[in-house]
Amino acid sequence: MLPPLPPRVADLDDDFAEGFPDPSRWISSYLPHWTDAERAAARWNAEADGVRLRIDQDQRDWRPGDAPLRVSNLQTGLFAGEKGSHRGMHRHRDDLTVRTEVPTSVLFIPTRGRVDVTLSATRDSGCMVAAWLVGTEHLSPHDAGEICLFEIDADAVTDTETRARSGIKAHHDPRLATDMAEVSLPFDACRPHTWTAVWGDGETIIGCEGVVVRRIAQAPDYPLALMIDIFEVDATAGPYPKSFVVHRVRGWSG
Repeated sequence: MLPPLPPRVADLDDDFAEGFPDPSRWISSYLPHWTDAERAAARWNAEADGVRLRIDQDQRDWRPGDAPLRVSNLQTGLFAGEKGSHRGMHRHRDDLTVRTEVPTSVLFIPTRGRVDVTLSATRDSGCMVAAWLVGTEHLSPHDAGEICLFEIDADAVTDTETRARSGIKAHHDPRLATDMAEVSLPFDACRPHTWTAVWGDGETIIGCEGVVVRRIAQAPDYPLALMIDIFEVDATAGPYPKSFVVHRVRGWSG
């Protein structure tokens, strides 16, 4: 079983009851420094039980160099260098340069702690939903590792089983080793369920619905921003919008 909840009020606790992603908690954009504000902006709408992140038919690719790829994302921190530089959060490829200058934002960036994400995934064609804790890199470009709570492809969800990828990605952090694995869950992830990451003291525990699915003997020890998103990598089939719902997010730092 997962460790018990911390015995204090969460530093981040959002069920989106206000009807929108609160800008004091969330940046409603996906890594805007590598592209422009319009391409990076999240599409979303309020639901009675959370916020729905969408891919719309008229939405443009996040970055032409990565097309086809459309994204709607919420994240809790952001950093990038000046325009034209190579410094910036989540350098997913080596040829990136900053296209849009953005202010550094540190809304919730724990160095250790716990995060719980409750969501309903999607079976919409060509999509993936994911939640990651990603190094902000504002202190060092080596602080780039990632805890992947889950990546769930739409075609990996059935009425009785869900396959998800989970683990750690080193990216540009030489202190970490990438350790990803596919896990099988005995339920339909399009129904509400909760993923958890607990990390610190050189260990990362990832769980789903209270059950440990990964225990990894390494952990980032620098500021991490939470990112929750839907990706569309194949736009050949509709219908639109394609979407999933985030019901609640809780996080504890330390």
